[in-house]
Amino acid sequence: MTDTTSPTVSATATRFRPRLVPRDPRTLTRLPVNARFMRKEEYDRLVANVRRDGCLTSVPLIYSGGEYEEGHELILSGNHRCDAAVDADLDEIDCMLIEEHLSPQQLVALQLSHNSIAGEDDPATLKHLYDQLDDVDWRAYSGLDDEQLGLLAEVQPEGLSEANLDFATVSLIFLPPELEAARQAFDDSRFGQDESWLAARADYEQTLDTLASTHAAHKVGNVATALHIILTIAERHLDELREGYTAPDGSALHTGRVGLETVLGARMLPATAAATINKAIAAAEGRGEIDPGQGWQLLERLTGEYLSGPNHNPADLR
Repeated sequence: MTDTTSPTVSATATRFRPRLVPRDPRTLTRLPVNARFMRKEEYDRLVANVRRDGCLTSVPLIYSGGEYEEGHELILSGNHRCDAAVDADLDEIDCMLIEEHLSPQQLVALQLSHNSIAGEDDPATLKHLYDQLDDVDWRAYSGLDDEQLGLLAEVQPEGLSEANLDFATVSLIFLPPELEAARQAFDDSRFGQDESWLAARADYEQTLDTLASTHAAHKVGNVATALHIILTIAERHLDELREGYTAPDGSALHTGRVGLETVLGARMLPATAAATINKAIAAAEGRGEIDPGQGWQLLERLTGEYLSGPNHNPADLR
C-alpha cells in the first residue's frame, strides 16, 4: 500500500549541482548504516596510500540539504576514505557537497549507487597493467591483495581477452565442517581443467527436475543443500553402480577399474576391520604374495578361495 501522507519523489524529479568544498574529515557525520565494509588489510593499505599522497585522490560525496551544519555534513560516499584521512593525520580534504534538499529515499539511492555502480575489471587487462609495475611499492599501492594476485597468476590472457563476455556469477555457500572438503574438490577439479565433457540436454533437464523434486520433498531452498541431499541418496545406493560393470551372470563387462565402494556398497567400514585388512595386506606384500600397493589382489585371492576352495586360480574367474 502506498503511503499517501508523504510526498514521493521520483529519481529524476530533483537534480542537484554539487560543489567542491574543503572539510575537516574529523567533524563530518558518518552514515549510521553503511552496507559497504572494508577488510582491515584493505583499510590499512588505504591509509598508507593516503599518507603517501598527502591527500584523497578520489573525492567523498557529502550532503547538507539544510539538515547538517557546515563542517558536519553527512558523508554519503567515502566514509572509509574520511576515516583513512583522519588516520593519515590530514586536517583538510576536498569533498563534493550537495546542498539541495533530498528525500530520504534519494539519499539511500545515492549511497547505494556509489557503492554498487563501480564497474568491473577485465582480468587480462588488469594483469597487463599490473605487470607494468616494476616497483614493489607501486604494486602495493595498486591495492591488489594476495588473493587477487593469486588469481592473476592463473589468468590465461588468450582465453580472457574479451571484456564484454556475457556471463553469470554463481555463489556456493558451505557449512564450516564441509568447507575444507569443498576446497579440496575445487583443487582436484583443476587437474581436469583442460578436459571437455559433453552432456546431453536431456541430462540437464533431468538434473533440474531432480533438484526441483528434492527441493519440494525436503523443503529446502538452497541449491547446494539440495545437491548434498542428492549425493547422500546416491551414497546409499553405491552398490547399484555394479550394474555398470557386471553382466547378469556376474561376470565383468570390461577390464577397467571401478571404485571399491561399488563392490561393498559403502565407503566406510569398521576401524577394527580396516586394521585387520591392513595387516593382512602388509603381510602378503612382505611375503611377495601380492604386488606392492595392490591390496585388492589379496581380497581377490581370499574371495576366490571362498568361492572355489584353496586351489583357486584368479584367472579362472576372469
